[in-house]
Amino acid sequence: MATTGADAPVSLAVVRRLEAAGFRAWPATSTFFDGTWAVRLTTSFPAKRLNSVNPLDRSDDNRLDERIEAARLRFAEVGRPLLFRQSPLCSPRLAAYLDEAGWSRFGESVVYMADLAAIDLDPGVDRIPIHDGQRYLEASLIVHERPASLRPGLEEVLNSIRPPAAFFIREDEAGAPLAVALAITDNDLAGILDVAVVPAARRRGMARDLVTTALRHTMHRGARTGWLQVEADNEAGLSLYHKLGFREAYRYVYRAPPGVAV
Repeated sequence: MATTGADAPVSLAVVRRLEAAGFRAWPATSTFFDGTWAVRLTTSFPAKRLNSVNPLDRSDDNRLDERIEAARLRFAEVGRPLLFRQSPLCSPRLAAYLDEAGWSRFGESVVYMADLAAIDLDPGVDRIPIHDGQRYLEASLIVHERPASLRPGLEEVLNSIRPPAAFFIREDEAGAPLAVALAITDNDLAGILDVAVVPAARRRGMARDLVTTALRHTMHRGARTGWLQVEADNEAGLSLYHKLGFREAYRYVYRAPPGVAV
């Protein structure tokens, strides 16, 4: 079972399924496999999820020195620092190895899931997703306060998503974006990503409005289980998802070698 804090634990099979859905929902440019380590690299966009080694089997922990060095060289070739993303699928021996070698821990995130039929998706105002990916791209850059230099990389990520994606935007009367959310319907799974609200419009219920609208959209497309992830220090996000009825499934954390700034 995965360690999940106060909520009931989920099986490793569920963790594997949500990890795979997460990879499909936010795809890396390149994915290499060293045994069951998924080495994800995206030179055009710096997100940690897209540039990290993801161990996917708790028994895969042989030749650690050799394999970690090979990963370091692969990351160095594209100018990225080596990062591991440690989920419950990571070998305990590998985690202990990183601990003993002084690797830092940062960016802890919580993966939530929910039975969509059991959570509160009050009707509110149903918003139709936009079909203009470029418009969503520009809105996401503004709302997340990302520099314009990341436009090509984010565009590449959004264009690479293979499961059906739905883009949601809230705008002010002048058409300026205030909030964004991305819904991915992957068979019976609904992933909610890229949720953000501009600072000046927070605490007005916009995030809840977009998330519930996005989830209702995925239910109409056949989704039955919702999932999303949020950084563990994002108190507003944690509170919102708990109130909606999501429960913690598992956590993951990033690991960086000594001397690597994070």
